Amino acid sequence: MIETAVLNGVPLPALIVGEDERIRAMNPAATELFGAAMLGRHHAIALRHPEVQAVLGRALRDGLAGVARQVVPGPSQDVIHRVTVTPLPEPAGVLCVLEDLSEVEQMGQMRRDFVANVSHELRSPLTALSGFIETLKGAAKDDPAARERFLTIMEREAGRMNRLIRDLLHLSRVEAEERVRPTTEVDLADILRATKATLRPVSDAAGVTVRLELAEGLTTKVPGDADQLVQVFQNLMENAVKYGGAGGEVQVRLTADALPKSAALRVDVVDRGEGIDPQHLPRLTERFYRVDGHRSRESGGTGLGLAIVKHIVQRHRGRLKIESVRGAGSTFSVILPAA
Repeated sequence: MIETAVLNGVPLPALIVGEDERIRAMNPAATELFGAAMLGRHHAIALRHPEVQAVLGRALRDGLAGVARQVVPGPSQDVIHRVTVTPLPEPAGVLCVLEDLSEVEQMGQMRRDFVANVSHELRSPLTALSGFIETLKGAAKDDPAARERFLTIMEREAGRMNRLIRDLLHLSRVEAEERVRPTTEVDLADILRATKATLRPVSDAAGVTVRLELAEGLTTKVPGDADQLVQVFQNLMENAVKYGGAGGEVQVRLTADALPKSAALRVDVVDRGEGIDPQHLPRLTERFYRVDGHRSRESGGTGLGLAIVKHIVQRHRGRLKIESVRGAGSTFSVILPAA
């Protein structure tokens, strides 16, 4: 059948609805989307959206072409299609082609959210700085105690803006390099030891012991970017100390593991803190997402740390896993392909 042959040449999901309003033909992409059982059934079973039904009705009844938007709720995000409906000559019917706009619209929404979040994160310290500068030029000009207090707050707010800009630059750089896999071999055990030593002042100030456990006889080399991996484990260990160090100890374990196509090394950063409610876990690596926004800001967090961690791990072709039980603590695991 010539129309089926032509349909099979269309890379997007495409189907033909006959005059009897039943699906007469589908290409492989449409079959994958709707299932082979839809062939010969009424088009409303596959294309249920009212807007699509209205356009299809006009095309079958009046021979008018049209475009409709179809939104199908999904488990994690909506699937959005642009449905183009074109009347056909002999044999009569209509051609429906579906273009998936989900990723395009999701990226657009992410850009809008990103700009809004950055604006919000910068506006707060800038507003505080402007207010204190105005006060120091006026009422507090000759008050040494107030001046000292305000300058301390201004220094903290300026530091917050610096950290935000630094993390934004890190995130941009990591995303730009994400498709380029590192090839230099680095020693993961050495990176963990160096990171632990760097964080010693932070853990001592919090009264938390960071205990490093390395499996015996383990080859600890991985292909990686040493600076980026230091950033990953510094972020995870520092978070564990700040937010999960209530138990007085954070464990960092290096063990063997496996990925689908290679042997791997696994680093678990385990704390005994308050834990995280299950509804927050899927969103922890989103930019600017915070479980406790006030507490995060007070401790110097920018809301970008785990987003940076996720992209670095993806660049290394690894996996990031997060497990947590409310009241029992959290485990952040990084699994990287072994050298």
